[in-house]
Amino acid sequence: MLKATFTFDYTTPIVCTAIHNGHYLRKEIADNTTLPDMDRLREEDPFTGYFTEFCPNRIVVNTSRFEVDLNRPQNRSVYQNPEDCWGLALREEPLPDNMVQKSLSEFDDFYRRAKIHFDEIITKFDKLIVLDIHSYNHHRLGPDAEYDNPEYNPEIILGTNNMPDENLPFVERFKDNLTTLDFEGRSIDCRINIKFPGGHFSRWIHHTYGEKAIAVAFEFKKTFLDEWSGELDFIKQQKLRNLLIKGLNLTLN
Repeated sequence: MLKATFTFDYTTPIVCTAIHNGHYLRKEIADNTTLPDMDRLREEDPFTGYFTEFCPNRIVVNTSRFEVDLNRPQNRSVYQNPEDCWGLALREEPLPDNMVQKSLSEFDDFYRRAKIHFDEIITKFDKLIVLDIHSYNHHRLGPDAEYDNPEYNPEIILGTNNMPDENLPFVERFKDNLTTLDFEGRSIDCRINIKFPGGHFSRWIHHTYGEKAIAVAFEFKKTFLDEWSGELDFIKQQKLRNLLIKGLNLTLN
């Protein structure tokens, strides 16, 4: 069964999600996984659940994307070959059909549960705002290598995917508000649709709810942890979450 927490009180149309937060693998998947633990952690989004904790409506997934990737279409949600997961040698042999089907059932159950909650919010507020929070690597060449060029790797990326055009101004305001706030004595580099416009989850939300939904794929560059050791810089993460909260409040008011 997918390890995920769905916490909703329906007092706001805002939902925060961290669907790649998890590192857990069920035993039969873990036994078939040859990838070293730290290599797998590097491609997950550890600690992103923390960014959702200010929101009364939130979804945090604690199952690893290496069991089922909820941000891809269902037919590509189970990694089998290196080309499915950044060239990583994940398995000695492909998963058998019964194990794949179990993961696909987890996928379907997640979307079924999400829709129940989102339908309730749409019924109550006639709108839905989802911040789908992720993080991304910028130090891929090794712990002693140079970091990736910041010109192509902003500190925050807002992805709009297939968002209805009438809702795009919300994202522009959000970006502008984030960049006008003080962050460690400067403005933060936040851009729209650089590298990551968003994945299947936000596409599904827009397809399902149309103009009533704003699903922003929110990518933090992994400046708040060491990509190679997994060590968290909690003070930096707190500052980033405070920035997110302030920027969102300005945009909503």
